Amino acid sequence: MSGVIVTGPPKAAAADVEALARYGVATVSEAMGRTGLLGPEIRPVQQGVRIAGTAVTVLSWPGDNLMIHAAVEQCGEGDILVVTTTSPSTDGMFGELFATALQRRGVRGLIINAGLRDTQELREMGFAAWSRAVSAQGTVKATGGSVNVPVAIDGQVIRPGDVIVADDDGVVVVPRERARRTAEASEAREVKEAGARAAFVEGQLGLDRYGLREKLKQLGVTYQSYDEYTAGERP
Repeated sequence: MSGVIVTGPPKAAAADVEALARYGVATVSEAMGRTGLLGPEIRPVQQGVRIAGTAVTVLSWPGDNLMIHAAVEQCGEGDILVVTTTSPSTDGMFGELFATALQRRGVRGLIINAGLRDTQELREMGFAAWSRAVSAQGTVKATGGSVNVPVAIDGQVIRPGDVIVADDDGVVVVPRERARRTAEASEAREVKEAGARAAFVEGQLGLDRYGLREKLKQLGVTYQSYDEYTAGERP
């Protein structure tokens, strides 16, 4: 497998990345019309951590982390490394030594559509990571691949410079051209949810706030007392 290492790709504006960092993955995805999620199998190795940054992408051969070594050189302050493989893999392609090198360069975290290891060490050093698998299985450095090219995870395309937001709920990608308006839409959604939250604290029901009683009626859902519901079961 041959490949290419692309240098200096365009990136989302830092201000837009920081604006998106204020919001959770669910909010950002909803703000984009329920798109951008990298799927439920990409899970965090820590809890209570949210990061946002610009993607540096890696396409590797399964069980081979050569291109991650190549990608480290292309990473800088505010980036998030996004790794996938040409076919499914759960091998532990990333660990504490990689994290040390990336942390030194200001990288905010890792998203890997494969396996990683040294999870305790990653948590202790505060390096955030999301992965498809955790595995102690080692890898080789023998096959070419690519860095900073478009890659796909669970049907979502991630390009270098796109915004990645990750938290306990998973990972979402925001195309760099949509970063600002997605941040604005996320803010509007937060304001709307704050109003709903306040109403629910006061005791209002979602059925009434969202006008769902009429929806139930349209769907043919009826209310019956317990006695009415069980009348046909009585001897």
